[in-house]
Amino acid sequence: MEKKKVGIWIRVSTDFQVKEESPEHHEQRARYYTKAKDWHVAEVYRLDAISGKTVMEHPETQRMLKDIRSGRISGLVFSKLARLARNTRELLEFAEIFRIEGADLISLAEQIDTSTPAGRLFFTMISAMAQWEREEISSRVAASVPIRAEMGKPLGGQAIFGYKWDNKQLVIDDKEASIRKLIYEIFLECQRKKTTADRLNTLGHRTRNGSMFSDTTVERLLRDTTAKGIRLANYTKSTGEGKQWVAKPKEEWVQISCPAIIDEELWHECNTILNEQKQKRTKIGRKSEYLLAGMVKCHCGNPMYILSTAKKFTCKACKNSIREAVMNEIYQQHLKQYLGEINPKMFIEEIEAELKQQEVLLSSTIKKLAQLRKKMDDLVNLRLNGELNKEHLAKLYKPLEEQVNQLDESIPKLQADIDYKRIQMNSSDYVLSEAKALYTEWTDMQFSQKRTIAETVTEYITIGEDTINIALAYLPGSTQTSQHNFRVVLIYVLVHS
Repeated sequence: MEKKKVGIWIRVSTDFQVKEESPEHHEQRARYYTKAKDWHVAEVYRLDAISGKTVMEHPETQRMLKDIRSGRISGLVFSKLARLARNTRELLEFAEIFRIEGADLISLAEQIDTSTPAGRLFFTMISAMAQWEREEISSRVAASVPIRAEMGKPLGGQAIFGYKWDNKQLVIDDKEASIRKLIYEIFLECQRKKTTADRLNTLGHRTRNGSMFSDTTVERLLRDTTAKGIRLANYTKSTGEGKQWVAKPKEEWVQISCPAIIDEELWHECNTILNEQKQKRTKIGRKSEYLLAGMVKCHCGNPMYILSTAKKFTCKACKNSIREAVMNEIYQQHLKQYLGEINPKMFIEEIEAELKQQEVLLSSTIKKLAQLRKKMDDLVNLRLNGELNKEHLAKLYKPLEEQVNQLDESIPKLQADIDYKRIQMNSSDYVLSEAKALYTEWTDMQFSQKRTIAETVTEYITIGEDTINIALAYLPGSTQTSQHNFRVVLIYVLVHS
């Protein structure tokens, strides 16, 4: 299996910090962490002497974002969130980009690793913060929109095709009005949007920007009420940059009279046809009713799909199969057995005890390093004051220097070990809690809750010829469990299914 490719992000804000904070130290700490996770460091992005006030337009930032979007890296490791960006808005922007691209953010100081189930909560919280900020801004803007709309003032953007703004008043554009009317007449005759668009293009007509008419453009213009003399304002809102606009509640809409291009009867005839066509095409999608759909794979590596008639997980390549009901039962048995074998409290306490020991060691190591550096400084001062000769200084200084270099190398590794164990503890605690809830509260849970938790706690399920391998996410030994206990059960299923 190919290793996850990540980048390391290093930013220091001044020349003084470049010297004092040791970017090399932070890089080593990040490298030790990625080594513990068995990841591959594909790139290092270094911003020396750069303020955190804004970094989004920096060449290194743009290079990093390009690598994220191209898939060159699928995660970014950094020492703490303040090193990524101190500007809250940019931090939210970074998080949103990474979430959309399916990439991970790993902040060692805050113990955030979005590649873990617990860490993914960070994206949820960040998204909530970003949504709150957007709503705060939009609410201030939205407050003025209805007032401007009631006054008939432009709210931004171009006038709809067939009209233009003249001295802040919407008036008919004589060059486009005849084409706008022709759209309704052709559609009423043929009752096909694509045919209407083709005829317009064949007649040599084009949209305002010179493009060919499409069925989408035709429907938008047919639906627009401006042509029958009613301009709608304050009726849509954006769901985010680059995302679809959605309709506001009808009570917020503002209707303003304007010059009409066609009569109201023609508009209603065309829109009645559109509504009937839409109703015929609309199909109600069937919601997934299978708990483990999308998580089950065959031992040959192919996904296993549920055949609706047989209710089996089936591999299309090698025809390996297992009944969905039996798979659910085995999954439940696995959860029960696994939770019975693990004492969550003892497990967490063991990691906490290890962490405490390592933190004590790190603290004493840092203290020892400071003491050694002070001794080295004192020796240099003695030499400058003439109290030590060159040979004596070298004899005393060199062992201290060697020990300092060794401690400098060991500290990032200690910090990375602590980072790894803390994140592992948080994720394991979270997964154990979810797994316990999935088992103990099964009968009272709605399907959507069961499905969400199953996706969180399940790393993979592999169906062999006579074995099942179920691995729960981020639990010790999870990749080695589950095979021997279900051999007899699965043989029964394969023989009798």
